[in-house]
Amino acid sequence: MHALPTEWSALCSLVFLLGMRHGFDADHLAAIDGLTRLTSYHRRTHSRYCGALFSVGHGVVVLAIAAAVGLLSERWVPPAWLDAFGAWVSIVFLLLLGLVNLHAVVRAPSGSVVRLVGIKGRFFGRFAKARRPLGVAGVGALFALSFDTVSQSALFAITATQFGGVAHALVLGWLFLLGMLVTDGVNGWWISRLIARADRIALIASRVISMTVSAVSLLVAAFGIGKLISPSVERWSEGKELAFGVLVVLIVAISYLVAQWIARAPPPEHTTD
Repeated sequence: MHALPTEWSALCSLVFLLGMRHGFDADHLAAIDGLTRLTSYHRRTHSRYCGALFSVGHGVVVLAIAAAVGLLSERWVPPAWLDAFGAWVSIVFLLLLGLVNLHAVVRAPSGSVVRLVGIKGRFFGRFAKARRPLGVAGVGALFALSFDTVSQSALFAITATQFGGVAHALVLGWLFLLGMLVTDGVNGWWISRLIARADRIALIASRVISMTVSAVSLLVAAFGIGKLISPSVERWSEGKELAFGVLVVLIVAISYLVAQWIARAPPPEHTTD
């Protein structure tokens, strides 16, 4: 993402969608999956709200970054290389997440649920195994301490200051948080329902979602590479940021519905001659 809309309402809409798409990142989904399973195993009443709690913790850091950048932007201009560097960091992580989740689906035994695989959770160790609500929110905050999240938050905060300063940067921060809250909250609630039944629906749904997350990660990474190495792709994508955000969110949302529809279909009857 090299350019953001210059019209305020379009910028607000795009940042909200970016928050929703950020909530669909494989690292988010994998962390929420693990936290929801852990709290469900220990019969914690907040297990179905792990996604929302994770998102709130993550969003607090985003708001802090937006406020800091909004206050500093009048005296600090980010170097020209920062945007490209941040784009390559995002691409590398998306490629890794896409490949490891594709590998998880391929290698999973036929009768087992496929669990989403994340990258950041491996670095946080036991901190990613929180059981209390505040601890779950703390894990979300830790996940926000990455170059990808920081650079993205800084970019829209810098853009927002062109409209009036730190207050506008905070508005975008809240919109980003709300977008994450929608997707992460729904994801945590949905996972808790799957855990409660652990039947054919859970088996099929886990594979559909893992494949979708893998495919979206790889496609977004490929598109990002195309924009960086091909001026024609960069020119073609200008002004389409909002449409791309809507498309990614729709693809993942539709995959949830498809997973439910496939899983609820009656299994084929086996006949014997």
